[in-house]
Amino acid sequence: MSKLRVGIIDLVTRGPTRALFARVMNANMASIMPQVVAVWCQAEGHEVTHVCFTGFEKLADLLPEGLDLVFIGAFTEAAFGAYALSSLYRSRGAVTVLGGPHARCYPEDARKYFDYVLGFTDRALIRQVLDDCERHRPLGLMLSAKEQPAALPGVRERWKFIEPTLRKAPLFKIVPMLGSMGCPYSCSFCIDSTIPYRVLDLELLKDDLRFLRQKLRKPHVGWHDPNFGVRFDDFLDAIEEAVPPGSVDFVAESSLSLLSEDRLKRLRKNGFIALLPGIESWYEMGNKSRTGRATGMEKVERVAEHVNTILRYVPYVQTNFVLGLDADEGPEPFELTKRFLDRVPAAFPAYSLLSAFGRAAPLNLEYQRAGRVLPFPFQFLDNNHAMNVEPKNYAWAEFYDQVIGVTRHSFSWRAIARRASATKRFIPRWLNVVRAVSTEGFGRIRYFSQVRKRLDVDPQVRRYFRRETTELPDFYLEQVKRDLGELWSWLPEGALYHDQNAYLKSDGATAAAASPKRLFPRRPVSSGTPGEASVPRFGAGVSG
Repeated sequence: MSKLRVGIIDLVTRGPTRALFARVMNANMASIMPQVVAVWCQAEGHEVTHVCFTGFEKLADLLPEGLDLVFIGAFTEAAFGAYALSSLYRSRGAVTVLGGPHARCYPEDARKYFDYVLGFTDRALIRQVLDDCERHRPLGLMLSAKEQPAALPGVRERWKFIEPTLRKAPLFKIVPMLGSMGCPYSCSFCIDSTIPYRVLDLELLKDDLRFLRQKLRKPHVGWHDPNFGVRFDDFLDAIEEAVPPGSVDFVAESSLSLLSEDRLKRLRKNGFIALLPGIESWYEMGNKSRTGRATGMEKVERVAEHVNTILRYVPYVQTNFVLGLDADEGPEPFELTKRFLDRVPAAFPAYSLLSAFGRAAPLNLEYQRAGRVLPFPFQFLDNNHAMNVEPKNYAWAEFYDQVIGVTRHSFSWRAIARRASATKRFIPRWLNVVRAVSTEGFGRIRYFSQVRKRLDVDPQVRRYFRRETTELPDFYLEQVKRDLGELWSWLPEGALYHDQNAYLKSDGATAAAASPKRLFPRRPVSSGTPGEASVPRFGAGVSG
């Protein structure tokens, strides 16, 4: 096998940006699997360039000239950026590969723009791509390992690719780590729900933590586990054995059911400074919130008490909600969320609109069979800029009225002041304020209000929401052009449109019922949030 020149792009944003929050945080959104693929490619004897695209790099300087093979990892919201970059590097003679959540969720579409589209990815699969390294056009090969890899290179092996990304983070630097894959819960809207839970090598975890203390004065680690702490004692024992208490700061997504007060004391002792528990719904998933069959206001009271307890031990808590679930009806779900926030002023609320990401979750087939999935372009499938599932119990205008109401309540000046007053440490307080007055708070209020107004005054938008047409309204087209910037000129023809029911029409729909471990045939015939999780890309773990 000849030595290849390989480029790897971790695409953490849709396109070029100059936003302040992006400047501070985008480098901290780096994924693990692009770094892993870089290690594997080097181990096979190839020359590798890895870059995390945060939106501030110059495209002309992103990767060197003369590449033979380019890997790109992307979530669906960044799919158009990935398609455009593939078009650019194909024009320069490179073979291109897509991995990550979008590759797993929409392989039927992605194969039109890449030579390879990867599902679960292990070293053997990467070796197969390297050995083949051929153009497969007009339709790329869809490849998947039988299951997740049993082991991944740790921080020590990935450091040469981690360190340049950390240099892009101006204020605080978060190192991505992974201790487990899969999830024991079965939330039907989530990509993790069919992935068996597996713990990775704890000895490697301990070595990585010791290594980080040699490299950074006070390391910050972001756990990419979809649900940290399922094997709580095993993980905390490993952390305590590896590093002195409080010498490393940790951020993790976990379930309320795992966060008893005794465990919270241990988390505080060991430097856990931020937790992101999922509440999701006031009517469902009581096993995740440790509320059993309690629903409605009874669940609000129990969860509020629990989250306030967490805040006594952990300075930063983000509570995650899904809006538009089929169990929701009328104003009550939104009013209950407001009552919760009144009782827990220090928690930062994160809202996701129910979305169906292609093959991501079993529930998506039901939505497609019912004809409820709208063909919103991928650019808007970030759980906020569009809800591509028609609500079961709301008209669109009514739904957006409720979403705007709860968002305004969450990010009013009064709520921001109460949140700041209730948050004792400076950095969590600053982060809460910045998030509230930027795109996650004020920005979403403005955006949701624009959509709501256009449902009344813009016939294109109204007909699109009613599924009377698939022609993209100008309102959305202009946003795509603006978001992509100079990448717009490289977006392939036809990429704005996709078949939102492709999974239902594919062999994968039958395969999903028979075996969740392998959704793709070997040859062509395709985010703690709904659909795509914010964890490693290129197929290891839950997100593809």
